[in-house]
Amino acid sequence: MGFYSFLRDDRLVAASLGLTTVGFLFAMRSMLEYYRNQAEIKPTPPKTQYITQDTEDSLNLNTLESLLTHYNFAIRDTALKIVAGRAVNDTSAVDYLLWGITRTDYEERMEALRALAFAVEDNTFQEPLNALNTSKAHTALVRSLELCLDDMEHEKLDDPLYDEYYLRDIGERRCLMLVCQLIHRFSTDKLIEAGFVEKWLAKQPWGDDDEERQKNFAMYMERRKNRITDICFHLKTSKAGRKALFKAKLTPKIRRPKRDRGDHIKVVLEISMTNEDDPDGPLRTEPVPRANDQTAEEQRLRRRHREAMVLNDGTHSLGRSDIIEREHDSNS
Repeated sequence: MGFYSFLRDDRLVAASLGLTTVGFLFAMRSMLEYYRNQAEIKPTPPKTQYITQDTEDSLNLNTLESLLTHYNFAIRDTALKIVAGRAVNDTSAVDYLLWGITRTDYEERMEALRALAFAVEDNTFQEPLNALNTSKAHTALVRSLELCLDDMEHEKLDDPLYDEYYLRDIGERRCLMLVCQLIHRFSTDKLIEAGFVEKWLAKQPWGDDDEERQKNFAMYMERRKNRITDICFHLKTSKAGRKALFKAKLTPKIRRPKRDRGDHIKVVLEISMTNEDDPDGPLRTEPVPRANDQTAEEQRLRRRHREAMVLNDGTHSLGRSDIIEREHDSNS
């Protein structure tokens, strides 16, 4: 009877109904959230596609030619980078471009220079300048610069204010840009061996006689800040470059003063001490010969006699009374 009476208790019935209601509501909320998430249409994220090296290698020349004329700029830019990468890594392509920049035909030379400059400037590939760090490449660049001398007429370089570099031909500036990158990355040895100073730099209109040429060249180096002065500065840092500039009569010969190699050099130091407390004026000044002119025994005695202590509290100037010398032993 006790159990049945407990079940018929109103408080138990109310608590049971409350818990059942809370559980039902929680279950319904969970079911609704689940069905809501399942019914949600989520946007599909764009699939990122990367062009691998195998994909680039599989593209033939006809496909690349079509991509280069595509209306989409991103596709054209990617195709240009692929072509530039193939050119830099292909020795025969680099040799063909170097051969092209040495042609006498202006248009053909400009096309080869544009392609070569674009291939080198592309930072996608590591160390693109390694393909041009050869004697053949430096010779081709110097030859191209030599051909640029006849493309336009240059005025005499004697104006200290007028910088004509940015009015030079674009082909000449591209060659100088490649030369600057090479000497900054490597050295000027191959450039000097290719005859850059004799074949191009010396043929610039510096002046009529040697004195005028040296004067204008020095003024140009001092007043200008362009790729030509940058190259000349690097040339001056090497012995071969300075020698080439001197042979081209652009710089005077640097004469170093001859050193006096006499074996009998005597240096005399005058030591003077002034005692402000002494009314008689300055103390005796004696010439002290350098240690090179004394024997070992004399040097030992001098070092021994130099030992002294200076005691001064800062209230007055340093004088003879402040110096306590060591007592000399005449038998030493």
